This record gives sequence, C-alpha cells and structure tokens, in this order.
Amino acid sequence: VHALLTQVFRTVGLPQAILCDNGSPWGTAGRGGLTGFEGWLLRLGIEPWHGRPYHPQTQGKVERFHGTIAREVFAQSLFTTLAEAQAGFDGFRASYNHERPHEALGYATPASRYTSSPRPFPEVLPPVVYDAGAIVRTVTQHGSIAWGGQRHFISRGLIGEPVELRPTEDPAVWTVLYVQRPITVIDLRSPGEV
Repeated sequence: VHALLTQVFRTVGLPQAILCDNGSPWGTAGRGGLTGFEGWLLRLGIEPWHGRPYHPQTQGKVERFHGTIAREVFAQSLFTTLAEAQAGFDGFRASYNHERPHEALGYATPASRYTSSPRPFPEVLPPVVYDAGAIVRTVTQHGSIAWGGQRHFISRGLIGEPVELRPTEDPAVWTVLYVQRPITVIDLRSPGEV
C-alpha cells in the first residue's frame, strides 16, 4: 500500500485526508495506537480519517463503487489472466471517468471536475519537529515511553519516533501528540503499562 500510494502521490500530489477502514495497514483494530502507515501519512501532512469500527456504512460510497465494478467489469467477462483483468479495468476507468455523466456532478464527468493536489510529494520525508521547550520522548522498541516514573504504552507503529507530551488542566493528565495530532492520554494516577 505504501509503495502504491507513493506512486499515486508523486503523480497527483498529496490529499488533505484519506478515509480509511480500521484494518491493517490503515489502522489498528484495538489497543495498538497508530500504525506505522498512519505515522507516515501524518508526517506527509495527510490526516487519516477512520470510520466507526464495525460500521461499514462509513465507506458506503466505496462499497457501492465495488458493486458497480462487479456488475460492469466482472459480470461482463471471464478473465483468465491478470493482463486481461487489467485491460477490463482500464476500459471501465476510461468510461467511468471520461465518458459517462454522473448525477452527483450535475451530469458532468469526474475527469471534468478533477484537479491534482497543489501539495507535491516530498522525496525526503519531513522530520518530526516540535516547538522549542516541548517535552519530547522517543517511543521504544516496545511501543512505550517513560514518563512520571512509569512506562506507558503509546504505539507499536511509532517505534523510534519522537512524541510530545503536553499538560492538561489536570496536572496528573498529559496528552501525547505525534506530528501535532493527539494520539493518547497518560493519567499518572493509573499504573503505567508496557
């Protein structure tokens, strides 16, 4: 996914956000913090948005699109090679984007409304930088940091990455951020975990 999205981003630029499901590599379905993939998106300035777990309606348009592909590509032909399947998809994509009108677009074609992002893909990943004076810890190989005399689990996807700790109104509660995005909260009254 990383390699394919890199190709796409090089071609069309960076989006502001990507709507993701909660399975790998898009997200962690449970106690895992951010995935490495989500960390990569955040460093690129792309906000990963997630649907509610076990609520596929959030991705309803994508699921509807899958149904359209099934009817218009797979139901029309029996592909025996990947090259044949690719040719079928290429024909569908050309028709879908350049020829057929879409009601949601005022009967225009998607290609007539599309523009590339003005944000180019950086060939060197931007460093994670926090403000001077920020409290920063590096996530260990176990996905945790030391704070308040305890170890606190942060994320296995951020191993080796710096995170910032910010105080809240409650002196025992700290917000943990990665690239300015809150990712978890540490309550020093609760026992730490690894």
